[in-house]
Amino acid sequence: MRAQLRAIGSSSIVHVLFAFLAMGGWALFANSAYPMPRPLISDVVQGMVSGCLTLFLKSAIEFLSRRFSGIAAYWAPPLIACVASTAVLVAIHAASGTPEILKTIAVPLLVSTSYAAIYNYSIAGKRGH
Repeated sequence: MRAQLRAIGSSSIVHVLFAFLAMGGWALFANSAYPMPRPLISDVVQGMVSGCLTLFLKSAIEFLSRRFSGIAAYWAPPLIACVASTAVLVAIHAASGTPEILKTIAVPLLVSTSYAAIYNYSIAGKRGH
């Protein structure tokens, strides 16, 4: 049973689906004051973007962590990932007409940046920076 749970927990598909449902659901909530279909469009857009960001964030942190040394190895990769994620989220939501862009991206950005910082810290710590 434990092996099955570990396999499910390490599955990229599960991570992407969870990001799609959780962050898409947040976008639906954040835009619920607007008439349909605006909240539903925001839901699908945020879900798709969160799924893609989840898939690529780990690789981006691994790539960026190899490019920095010293104290910059701890803060630069997550900062770059946060700025890039913010730019992507704002651009896509602006293009799709999301009414409450800041409310919509706040939680997904907090989650992805926290993940990036924690994961990067674990990599930098192992490398002895």
